[in-house]
Amino acid sequence: MPFASLRNLLSELWAYGLVSAVSLVVDASLLWILVNRAGWHYLPASAVSFTAGALVAYVLSVRFVFHFRNVSSRQLEFAYFVVVGLIGLLINAAALSLAITCIGLGLLAAKLIAAVCTFTTNFALRRQLLFAPPQWVK
Repeated sequence: MPFASLRNLLSELWAYGLVSAVSLVVDASLLWILVNRAGWHYLPASAVSFTAGALVAYVLSVRFVFHFRNVSSRQLEFAYFVVVGLIGLLINAAALSLAITCIGLGLLAAKLIAAVCTFTTNFALRRQLLFAPPQWVK
């Protein structure tokens, strides 16, 4: 991998990390409110909060993180972004459930583990499927 490509990848990873941190704050805050204030079960609450975080992630990602776009239609790009987000949602729910029921962690500690799993999956899939630079740029 040429130096410029590695530098671009690391730059995107760093920026996506910042975007993900903002999205995680939205996600975790809404999750906490829905569970602790509204009395929801953590799994449906995590679906709603995760969706809110994903919307923030999309808007910030296309604005500040990724400089190449593989899909010309913004509507189709958003749909693919959501599909990847749904994969992330399944990973998020599985990690939350395992961390809480099998390991016995509290909600926010479990959410942090789920966030790491989701971040890794979402960045890799979104960059590769939606935002990878064309071959001639690499």
